[in-house]
Amino acid sequence: MILLSFDIEEFDMPFEYGKSISFADQISISTEGTTIILDLLKKYSVKATFFSTVTFAKNAPEIIDRIVNEGHELASHTVNHSSFKDVDYLDSLVQLQELSGLPITGFRMPRMQPVNDNKLREAGYLYDSSINPTYLPGRYNNLKEPRKFHYKNGIIKLPASVSTFFRFPLFWLSFHNLPNWLYFWLSKKAIKSEGYLNIYFHPWEFYNLKDKKRFGFPTYVSKNSGNKMVLKMEDMLNRFSKKGYQFSTISNYILPIFKNKKA
Repeated sequence: MILLSFDIEEFDMPFEYGKSISFADQISISTEGTTIILDLLKKYSVKATFFSTVTFAKNAPEIIDRIVNEGHELASHTVNHSSFKDVDYLDSLVQLQELSGLPITGFRMPRMQPVNDNKLREAGYLYDSSINPTYLPGRYNNLKEPRKFHYKNGIIKLPASVSTFFRFPLFWLSFHNLPNWLYFWLSKKAIKSEGYLNIYFHPWEFYNLKDKKRFGFPTYVSKNSGNKMVLKMEDMLNRFSKKGYQFSTISNYILPIFKNKKA
């Protein structure tokens, strides 16, 4: 099973590289990228999970409408991508439910930062996918975290997928920099080990990011962005589909498993 997810948010990443970008451009770039993603998913009859900030959802209502009408899952990516307060656990859940009419059961912290399981549980979330169980210099060291989904502090924890050896992360940055055949091979190994693959991307990856004067991104971030990312994603969807792998939203896959375990 392939659990494909996208973190849809105001595109604030240039700030990390000393660049400024207007709020209007942050929203328009993410809206353009998410539209491309939704078109691809529709073309290949794939359902996915979209972790959205409230800020993006309020400024891109047409995107939220498509997510709802096309049968995808909407989950929380907090209120704002650049700042966080404990009240945002509950506020983001409530506001996203009001905006979409969908139940919000999942959560992912921006930049995969640590979360408060007690606050998550109190707010009403059922699962959290904020752990990348690997080592990424300057970001996190989660080598002691389990690779597979598990139940902890009353919350289902669903880590991002890593390779079965060396815990090489299979996240968006790896996808940009590895040839597709190698990424696919590593993914198959992870699926064989864990039974599923949990991978995530962002809408701005589908925008050409090579303008260093505007964005300031190093080559390993901007590589294979824009149209090249569309082609890589299509190739990946084709590879998985031809091998008989199924795609599912996270809640449709993970919640029945834990319901059955509890029963």
